[in-house]
Amino acid sequence: MSSPYLSDSHQAFAEEVRRTLRERLLPLAEAAEERGRLCEEAWQALADHGLLSLPQRGEGFLESAVFLEELGALGYAGVRAAIGVHAYMASAYLELFGNDEQRQRYLPAIRAGRTIAALAISEEQAGSDLSRMQCRAVPGVDGFVVHGGKRYIANGSRASLIVTLVRSGEGGHALGSSSLLLIDGDSPGLSRTPRPMLGWRSADVCDLDFNDVAVSAGNLLGKPGKALFYLMRGLDFERLVAGLLALGGAGHSIRLLDGFVRRHQVQGAPLCDKQSVRHRLADLLGEHEMLRHYAYQLAWRHSQDRLDTRSACILKLRASELAVAAAQACAQLHGAQGYRIDCEVARLHRDALAGTIAAGASELMRDMIFDSSPAQ
Repeated sequence: MSSPYLSDSHQAFAEEVRRTLRERLLPLAEAAEERGRLCEEAWQALADHGLLSLPQRGEGFLESAVFLEELGALGYAGVRAAIGVHAYMASAYLELFGNDEQRQRYLPAIRAGRTIAALAISEEQAGSDLSRMQCRAVPGVDGFVVHGGKRYIANGSRASLIVTLVRSGEGGHALGSSSLLLIDGDSPGLSRTPRPMLGWRSADVCDLDFNDVAVSAGNLLGKPGKALFYLMRGLDFERLVAGLLALGGAGHSIRLLDGFVRRHQVQGAPLCDKQSVRHRLADLLGEHEMLRHYAYQLAWRHSQDRLDTRSACILKLRASELAVAAAQACAQLHGAQGYRIDCEVARLHRDALAGTIAAGASELMRDMIFDSSPAQ
């Protein structure tokens, strides 16, 4: 895993993480796909090895980057989505914007795997366009009353902490008058509906509905009406995390394809003897290598508090689309075998598609890259 940003200790850490994931998490992954969520044993195994408490900021974030790539390379994108949301995407808002009391109340249990965290932003008509958000918090006794729904929420059925974006003011633009709330999973009025998905089947994706859910004033994250500012930082980090996970997933598909075309015989010769096959694989290998260097450069920049929106969008876009291209090539070159529903290759393909939608659709990423690029 050569990179100018990684040391020998990072290499050793990568090998340790790879071994831990294969020994402790991989044997539980298929059952998670069937059940629709990770079991408690999986969360506990990650916590026992310190993998739910790696640094989100500072120089230590490079260890997180190594972990995220290895987690993506496990080959189960639903598993990686559940863990990524819990340990990075949702908890990052607490790390960045929570007060001391909130951090002390929630973070130790999140890092120990006792509290599962979810991030509730998307709605039925407000995915890429959050200005259409309707979930609202109005003043209540000692806090807020939340009414509305959130859709496509990973860890939705088990989350005991839900970081939730709500409209909290009367401004015309939803994001300009929005806040972040920490909603406890046992709150009266909260209902959860499992949402079966084509891929990411182990990500525990649910719809959440808030029917006059009372939230105390102490569960307001940061300042009221300032969620847009918090999202600008949080979503850049989310896209960095998503890009690293997708990079690992792309690498897994490429390695699987490489092994297959070298072993599989066609007309008495390995499939890789066909020029079109070897060129397709070479293109994937080359793009993966370049993107990997870019990803670790961004991880290093984040560790220096220098991550920017444009770069995060580029990584998320290119890594998620490379994962699709790699999985598609894998499925195509496996022939009919790659179309069997019980085949790993089929799962990789359907899982990869979700990566181009979650954490910012590819079309939105392209818009943001263009809008943040200086005129030439």
